[in-house]
Amino acid sequence: MAKAAQYRRVLLKISGEALMGDQDYGIDPKMVERIADDVAQVHALGVEICMVVGGGNIFRGMSGAASGIERATADYMGMLATVMNGLALQSACEHKGLHTRVVSAIPMQTVCEPYIRRRAIRHMEKGRVVIFVSGTGNPFFTTDTGAALRASEMGCDALLMGKQVDGVYDADPLRVEGAKRFDRLTYMDVLAKDLRVMDHAAISLARENKIPILVFSINEHGAFAEVVAGQGRYTIVTEEG
Repeated sequence: MAKAAQYRRVLLKISGEALMGDQDYGIDPKMVERIADDVAQVHALGVEICMVVGGGNIFRGMSGAASGIERATADYMGMLATVMNGLALQSACEHKGLHTRVVSAIPMQTVCEPYIRRRAIRHMEKGRVVIFVSGTGNPFFTTDTGAALRASEMGCDALLMGKQVDGVYDADPLRVEGAKRFDRLTYMDVLAKDLRVMDHAAISLARENKIPILVFSINEHGAFAEVVAGQGRYTIVTEEG
């Protein structure tokens, strides 16, 4: 267990695929509960937490567009999928005793709050976990860009990317044997080498606002707390490598 947090306020980005666990589709309740437990560990360190969740486990806009659905419509469908994931995470976090708010870029007040920046900041100041859903609320932007945007707006000290692997590699280590892993990178390294940590718009936004990006494995229980404490195994992306 981590000893002391290195960051005061962080944003955790989780892909929709992370919520599938060992399933091929949908939401694995056991995986969601385990992620909520990791969030509770970090919350116990006194860290203010917000999250952005993707929707690829239910619907991915790009795939929908490739199947013949008009791109903007497909992206909106993907945004709605993130709301389902956010509500699942909220339920799991509240089972752990965390006060949690789901905040949507697309207004749907029956199930979650509309995005108001100052209100979201106030929630975190009061110790609540804020889960941002619906991406940026606009088609043609990924939830990675949504994560960089919200991290910038919330004044986060770091953006943590919970991936299926334990850092940034020069190729997919799950498919390419001998893929090289990096401990540290600059924003320009990621852009120039097209390392696919996040999309280019997200990397550029994080760079502009000097928000370090830490990439770690969401599949390793307790890794979130270790990374927040500067421990464990992760890749950090900053202005200087």
